[in-house]
Formats: sequence, structure tokens, C-alpha cells
Amino acid sequence: GPGPGPGPGSGEAALEENPFYGKYRHKIQELRRSSPDVFESRMEKRNEVKKQPVGYSNQGEFIRCMEEKARPIFFVEGLGTKKSKGGFTKDKTLDSILNVEVVKEKSAEEIKQIWNQYFSAKDTVYAVIPAEKFALIWKRAQKCPSFLYALPRKEGYEFFVGQWSGTELHFTSLINIQTQGETAPSQLVLYHYPELQKEKGIVLMTAEIDSKFLVVHEAQCLANQVQLFYATDRSETYELVETFNHRSSEFKYMSVIAELEQSRLGRELRPGQVSDKS
Repeated sequence: GPGPGPGPGSGEAALEENPFYGKYRHKIQELRRSSPDVFESRMEKRNEVKKQPVGYSNQGEFIRCMEEKARPIFFVEGLGTKKSKGGFTKDKTLDSILNVEVVKEKSAEEIKQIWNQYFSAKDTVYAVIPAEKFALIWKRAQKCPSFLYALPRKEGYEFFVGQWSGTELHFTSLINIQTQGETAPSQLVLYHYPELQKEKGIVLMTAEIDSKFLVVHEAQCLANQVQLFYATDRSETYELVETFNHRSSEFKYMSVIAELEQSRLGRELRPGQVSDKS
């Protein structure tokens, strides 16, 4: 029989005959609703393409185009990113990452998927934290704003101090603090966003990492320890945090390592191994 020639008609109708259409229907409709002008210009482009005899090669192109444009519906790229000293973003608001108004229409589960899928393509640490877990971490962070974390290295452990500043958690290696004092630059910042905490029951988290000092799985290890020490229901574990903040002379560095070693986390993160837990 004859090969696929240019289909009849144009616009939506022609789209619906496209074998890929079903798969992308919701994305296309989402684009049409939220950015009608982008959608229209895309349709016009498509009609120009129609005038050439086509196989399916351009369909792929069209879909890829739609795919790439589905992202900015939810994510705001590169706005509001004022770099502070040390190369980290100053005032990294949720609005500068996410199109909050559009996202508010989604369920917690959908937001979680959108967030995880977006950041899984980026070389960084991210999480969606249940509201009640974050509420506990936050309450404790007010009373105990800093803690000492141990990062497993091939030749033992390296200590990092994590210091809360609002909902940002800044990490700097202990050796840096000992040599540079208060001016020691952050090497990892975890950004927590409680904007959706009440309404959706989730807190979004993402990070910036100074790649000269840390690789992603090491940053992930530090982020996981925040949950281990600040969200624990074991009073002995949280007591280490209280001791560090309020009775520092009694604090023993090795107690952090001991706690880490006996936790599931420590077993997953033997030096030289990369944890596959996200």
C-alpha cells in the first residue's frame, strides 16, 4: 500500500491520528491550557512541516519539542539565582525553582513524582519529606541548630559541621572551621521548602554541592544523617545532638561514628561503597 503521506487536516485533528498522540495527550493538553501561545506557535510550525512530504521522522521531533516544553510548566529555570560568595545561591526560594501556582493543582503524590523525576536528571541531592517528619526536624533544629556529622572516607572518617540557617542547612568540614573559623565557606547546602507542608503534607528538599569537596553520594550520606539524628525516635540518638549544642565539653566525636556504624545507614555506606538508596 501507499506509505504514510501527509495526513488530512491540521491542528488537533491531525494530531489525533498520530500514533504517538495517546501517549502524550495529557502533556499536550497541559501545554495548551497553561501556555496557549506556545501551543499555537507549535501548531503553526507543525503545519509548515505538514507541507513537506513526511514520514514519521518529524513526529519524533514534534514530540521531543512537546516534551521539552512540558518541563517549564512546572519548573522555572534559572530565575532568581543570585550567587553568594562560595558560589551558592542566595535566597533560593521555591518560586525560583517551581511554578508553585501550577503545582498546587496537583496531588502530593503527583508533586512528589514531578520533583523526583526532575531532579533525578540532575547531579544533586533531593527529597520529598513527609510533613510530620519535617515538623520534628524543624522543632529540634530551633533548639539545636548545629551538629557534627561523620562522613565515611576510604581512610576513616571526615567530620562535617551542619548548621541550620532558617530552613537552609549548611555543611562545612570541621577542618575548615578549625582553620578559617566563622568565615569557612559552605561545601553543601540543603534547601528545605515548607510552602506545601500544610496543604499537601510534604516538604521539598534540594541541594547545592561544592563538587571540589564532595561528590553526590557523599552529600547524600550527610543528608541521610540529618534524618538519622534529627528525626529519630530513639532518645539516645537525639541526645547526641543536644549534648553537642548544650554540653559541648561532654560531647565525644566517636559517639557519632558509633551511632552511624550501628545504623542501617552506616552499613549501607561502608567507605568505598556507593549507596544506591536515594
